[in-house]
Amino acid sequence: MTTWIALTTLEGEEAAEALGAAMEERLDPAPVGLGVFEIEDGSGRWEVGGYFTERPDEAALALLAAAFGAAPFAVSELPEQDWVAKVRRELAPVRAGRFFLHGSHDAHKVPEGVIPVLVDAAMAFGTGHHGTTRGCLLAFEALIEAGVTPRRLADVGCGTAVLAIAAAKATGRPMLAGDIDPVAVETAAANAARNGVADRVRVVEAAGFDHPAFAAEGPFDLVFANILKGPLVALAPAMARHVAPGGHVILSGILEEQAGEVEAAYDAAGFAPAAAVAPRISLGEWTTLTLRRRG
Repeated sequence: MTTWIALTTLEGEEAAEALGAAMEERLDPAPVGLGVFEIEDGSGRWEVGGYFTERPDEAALALLAAAFGAAPFAVSELPEQDWVAKVRRELAPVRAGRFFLHGSHDAHKVPEGVIPVLVDAAMAFGTGHHGTTRGCLLAFEALIEAGVTPRRLADVGCGTAVLAIAAAKATGRPMLAGDIDPVAVETAAANAARNGVADRVRVVEAAGFDHPAFAAEGPFDLVFANILKGPLVALAPAMARHVAPGGHVILSGILEEQAGEVEAAYDAAGFAPAAAVAPRISLGEWTTLTLRRRG
């Protein structure tokens, strides 16, 4: 089946979300899928993309772009291809300390003495190949090596639940994972079951800590948050409320030049760098921070 994609960029999350909603409501043919993403370059611009099974109405797209102050839509035809299958073929296993992330097609490559995490390509963020995910796993490895033994753990913005699964396997402790995207929640729960930790990884639909389970099961000794700078900064006060004194947070989704701003927000909320147990990790353009709540 032929698929078309229409992409544009514009300033600000609110405008991007509104444009996405307008595309679904006003276009005929309507998009069968829609994505609204912050461009991870610190510019404050957002990308809005719609997928269509019929060629979209380019005149209508031009009117929407003008109405919302967006750049003109770029419309292109995608080749007929099973993209998930293609990604599965091309994704090689990832080693991050004791953790070995792999797809089902590479199950035969799992070496001895590792903690395997099985995650196939899916319609949710996180196969472990991104520098932010690997950075979080390496930071977690450093905490373990330093003798940190968290008993209450959470993953905010869990995506496919790579981090939650790895933590549940490494510690044997219950893990509370949340994501704002219902597709991610469904994918994360399925991945936990495939990895044999469905009894330890509970997945809820939540924006940040906005679910009663976080208040009921906290305060936490360790929280992962691999999202983006903006949400991380906004979460800092809530993070302080949900992390126990002396507890750690592992933060990523942060560009190198954004790390100082994130550290400042968390310093104001009562966190300090945990350099003695887990140094700042830089992989490519991405930074992972490990911070400890004072007290």
